[in-house]
Amino acid sequence: MTQYLKVIIDWDGTLTAEEEQVEALAARSLDTLAGEVLGVPRERLAAGYAATRVRLLQAPHRYGWWVNGLLATYADEGAFILNTATLLVMLGETPAYAQAVARAFPQAQYDPLMDCVNALFHRHTAELPPAFRPAARDVLLALIEHPQRTPLILTNSMGDKVRCHLGALALGQRQDEIAVLGDTRQYDMDPSWPQRFPHPELGPIQVWPVDERHDVDLRRPAYYRALRRAAADGSRLAVVADTFSMPGALPLMMGIPFFLLRTSYTPDWCAQAVAAHPLGRVLDDLADLPAALDDLQYDVSERRAEGDRAGQGRDA
Repeated sequence: MTQYLKVIIDWDGTLTAEEEQVEALAARSLDTLAGEVLGVPRERLAAGYAATRVRLLQAPHRYGWWVNGLLATYADEGAFILNTATLLVMLGETPAYAQAVARAFPQAQYDPLMDCVNALFHRHTAELPPAFRPAARDVLLALIEHPQRTPLILTNSMGDKVRCHLGALALGQRQDEIAVLGDTRQYDMDPSWPQRFPHPELGPIQVWPVDERHDVDLRRPAYYRALRRAAADGSRLAVVADTFSMPGALPLMMGIPFFLLRTSYTPDWCAQAVAAHPLGRVLDDLADLPAALDDLQYDVSERRAEGDRAGQGRDA
């Protein structure tokens, strides 16, 4: 029986060049904060943002995106992630700003700061025209045209933004063959989730100690369930993304191959962690993905099946 491969390929930063969009995203976010949320001079807010960003980049391993008390990603893992972390720290460390955000988001799903930066991200990335990486169109067409592969676009946003922006690639009717795995909430951390994952040296873990400065927390049940649903029809999975902690670490611990796209903002520690894992591969160009998939050896299938069985036995 033919077993198909779903290539789950991240949108922001992987198909698109978010480093070219982040300045506009930050500017629009500051406009909205100054005029609609905080009611403070735009110049003062911009100065605070710039100073906070410099401080985060001086020690990125100490800062990141915290959700429900758990670290979802480190500050330096992506251009958009650095913007989000900068906003979170700036707003959280200024009592008047934090109070204004709490008033603006009185029924927050996570907490007012988290909901505020999420709202800014989703609103303004939807407004920005897509800046596709040069190989994006050819790679998507290669996946569509392969008889045993199908692309599945991964995003924390709702699928509407992706479907709208895909039109700029002029794929014609082939666009209908691209599915969107949206609202995956890779950042949705749950400290009460009991799931553990088999580490070859440490045994069952919830937190992956990558190196002396970086631990990656795997307690992401919403993302875990999204990946399990994607494989429910018997398809094999591979995940491709430009960042590690949010989209990449969990698939690797689930036995799913992960391809990290190295960009201008990729930290060395992320690339080293992926390259050191038997199911990890670092790509220097998105155009290299089809050939890398050709080289993907599923002699690891038994290891993956073992991990899946272990996961099924401990599902919450």
